[in-house]
Amino acid sequence: MPTASAHHPDRYKWIALSNTTMGILMATINGSILLIALPDIFRGIKLNPLAPQNTTYFLWILMGFLLITSVLVVSLGRVGDMFGRVRMYTLGFAIFTIFSILLAVTWMTGPAAALWIIFMRVGQGVGGAFLFANSNAIITDAFPPNERGLALGINGVAAIGGAFIGLILGGVLAPIEWRLVFLVSVPVGLFGTVWAALKLRDNGTRTKASIDWYGNFTFAIGLIALLTGIVYGLQPYGGHAMGWTSPFVLSCIIGGLVILAVFVLIELKVKQPMFQLHLFNSRGFAMGNIAALMLALARGGLQFMLIIWLQGIWLPEHGYSFARTPLWAGIYMVPLTVGFFIAGPLSGRLADRHGARNFATLGLVLTGVSLIGLQAIPINFSYPVFAGLLLLVGLSMGLFAAPNTSAVMNSLPADQRGAGGAMLNTFQNSASVLSIGFFFTVITLGLATSLPHSLFAGLTAQGVPTAQATAISHIPAIGSLFSAFLGINPIQTLLGSHLLAQPGVHASVLLGRSFFPSLIASPFAKGLHMAFIAAAVMCFIGAVFSWMRGGGVQRHGHSMSAEAEEGLASVGDIAMAEAGVGSAGTSVEPTLSEASSGD
Repeated sequence: MPTASAHHPDRYKWIALSNTTMGILMATINGSILLIALPDIFRGIKLNPLAPQNTTYFLWILMGFLLITSVLVVSLGRVGDMFGRVRMYTLGFAIFTIFSILLAVTWMTGPAAALWIIFMRVGQGVGGAFLFANSNAIITDAFPPNERGLALGINGVAAIGGAFIGLILGGVLAPIEWRLVFLVSVPVGLFGTVWAALKLRDNGTRTKASIDWYGNFTFAIGLIALLTGIVYGLQPYGGHAMGWTSPFVLSCIIGGLVILAVFVLIELKVKQPMFQLHLFNSRGFAMGNIAALMLALARGGLQFMLIIWLQGIWLPEHGYSFARTPLWAGIYMVPLTVGFFIAGPLSGRLADRHGARNFATLGLVLTGVSLIGLQAIPINFSYPVFAGLLLLVGLSMGLFAAPNTSAVMNSLPADQRGAGGAMLNTFQNSASVLSIGFFFTVITLGLATSLPHSLFAGLTAQGVPTAQATAISHIPAIGSLFSAFLGINPIQTLLGSHLLAQPGVHASVLLGRSFFPSLIASPFAKGLHMAFIAAAVMCFIGAVFSWMRGGGVQRHGHSMSAEAEEGLASVGDIAMAEAGVGSAGTSVEPTLSEASSGD
């Protein structure tokens, strides 16, 4: 007897898209909401984020979620291929929700509270890895080939858009009650978990395989070591502004790279590898992944730099109090989100008809051009110009994301979509951590060379005694950067109430909105220009790889014209699926949606 869904073959694909979009939106909002909420969180747990001993807590709360998703997403994508993508995705929804509740009930203060938040964020990252690893595969299974670009574009808009929606939500909720930034995910998570359990179904091909324990272990250890080295490399060491010369950091980075090399050797030898290296034999898959990697390297630290630019310099100099800058930074970055919301679904739909190469390549080129534009404008910019460039960044990134993801997913055989989609996510997440390390390093080194002189001159000009001004001017540059990132004026903490009350010290000027931003503006600008130029170069390199993917619509390692793809989608797929033959005459396991949705 036919089921209700059999009478409505199009209904399920929209259910799958709605649920996976909700899951990705929840995870990405939660990933970025802390960027704005961190000052309120640290005040709530009574911990000074600018104290040198607390820098580690700050970095791990900020980056722990991203690190753990980078490490686990490939393994969990492979597990989804083996045991069911929907089952693993639903489990991820539940795990994410449980740890959101545990974060919202944080009762401790001080370092204990910070450690609790870090570990619970790691737990959230496990749930997020399940969601990221299997969402694209579920969508690809549910939609016919000629509609996947649109569907993945909508999902991609949720992934990137959620990161910017989180900025606004953090600014609104955190001042009311910092626990709300975690609690906001709970009702969404509960509803999404139940909805996924009741309505989603596995349309994909299940792969019978054993778990590659050696591969999983070496990949996890190697990537954790590498990314941990990057996190600790951002902290001062031995009188240096950064920790890149620290033996611990060097051991982590070099050791991590060596272990990852061993991982590659293992994957080439084992019969059922976790990381399906043979997928890179497909030009569409390989070039799409490299292009996405280059954009992630350019984009990962961009959001941090824009927030620092707005919160630490531009907004205070335009009359906003430091307490208000987190919310307004999120609001002033809305054009970036709007651009992505416009271009994501539209470019996905166009790529379904005309192929991914032109749209994805143009998106990377325009992203590079817009980054060059951002480095060319003054630090004290005119907002309409800044907003126009942000809109172009959003439009160009949206132009790339959906076509590239659709082309990568269409190049995969049905039984490898979970693993292949997770590999794409791993490249992007890992590159984001590398990008954050790169951007922070460039900016910090720029600050370290010129900030001490600027700070000393500024303090003495306002009556601060020479001895105290000399000591304060040599604070770690990364501390100044964190102050700007958090929207905190560090001058009051650095000087103290006793010094500010001394005769001849102009306290009102020192604590004003523009004193500290004006000091860091010029040193920050030098590093920012270098970072933007480097990011633009990465985009142009990515564009070259994107163009090398080949023309037409990429499907399971083959290129065909858009017209041929549409013809295949409309009649040929069903016939070949019924015969158990793929487009190249190879035996395939057709997905339910491809065989029954009239594509």
